[in-house]
Amino acid sequence: MKEIVSDGVVLARLIAGDSWEKGLSFYSQDGDFIQLGTWCYDAGRVLQPHIHNTVPRTTERTQEFVFVRKGRLLTRIFDRHRKPVTEIEMGAGDMLVLLAGGHGYDILEDDTQVIEVKNGPYPGAEADRTRF
Repeated sequence: MKEIVSDGVVLARLIAGDSWEKGLSFYSQDGDFIQLGTWCYDAGRVLQPHIHNTVPRTTERTQEFVFVRKGRLLTRIFDRHRKPVTEIEMGAGDMLVLLAGGHGYDILEDDTQVIEVKNGPYPGAEADRTRF
């Protein structure tokens, strides 16, 4: 896992597609609005059934998770003041959690497929984001 940090703020966490560890691994902090964990178990492992309790939560901003299923893209990471921090080339299997600041993407291959997950509810484009 690689953290992208600017002015002491974690903007993003990159998890390379080949970095999975055995067992349950979480790449998020308890206070993050979006939680990311990976599973890597052998056949025969049983995970106990459970239900999630209703717990009031308050979110202040949108955080996103992207998973590159196929292809390649360039992710541009910006700080909270819209200044460029870094660029990350991502390929199939790579995962990125976007926590703060801004981001943009350049698709590098035809038929690139990405799964995006973010916290909701979604208030609509105008309320949710500012393009720059």
